[in-house]
Amino acid sequence: MLMRYLLLLVSLLLSGCSSSPSGTGRQATADDDASAQDSGQLVNHQEGGLYSDYYMFTLFADKRAYSVGDILTVVLAERTMSSKSADSSLGKDSSWDVGVPLLGTLNTNDMALKTNSATGFKGQSTANQQNSLSGYISVRVIDVLPNGALRIKGRKQIRLNQGDEYLELSGVVRPEDIDVTNQISSQRIAEASISYEGSGTLADASEPGWLTKLFTRYLNPF
Repeated sequence: MLMRYLLLLVSLLLSGCSSSPSGTGRQATADDDASAQDSGQLVNHQEGGLYSDYYMFTLFADKRAYSVGDILTVVLAERTMSSKSADSSLGKDSSWDVGVPLLGTLNTNDMALKTNSATGFKGQSTANQQNSLSGYISVRVIDVLPNGALRIKGRKQIRLNQGDEYLELSGVVRPEDIDVTNQISSQRIAEASISYEGSGTLADASEPGWLTKLFTRYLNPF
């Protein structure tokens, strides 16, 4: 009996020493997670590591928000090749023979009519074209689309001794394609419009004269 009373006394003493956890030291529960998500707070349950899965993307990605007026650098890396060939032939043969009826004793064999005609045409054409454009051009952001894409546009003028060179570029790019040096390849531009023109002595020398254009474009029967 004495042993039973001692065990009861020890159990009462142990229950008196225990205390309920305070509000600041309690662990996060499912209800806490839901309330934190509703309030827009981040609940991170990953502990004991140097890296977090949530922040891994932001360690290497540039989350800069581009706005109208920002300047980007486009790396021109354009190269196109085209080839076209065509063959055509046309031929036609015709003959016509008309005999003259007998007129008494008159020999009409020499009066027969015979005609033969043959026409033919054969044509062949081949066209090859190669273009290459490399360099750099700085452009401005002129609009930010609802999906976050950037509409860019830029113009570059170079004045040389024998004339001027003009380069214009416009299109739509994704911020994800812009590298850490604020550059983007021209091959990553959607709806790209690239124009390269020149004026001056060099441009005039490479263009045929008006008389050559007249004969090759308008007065050439073939």
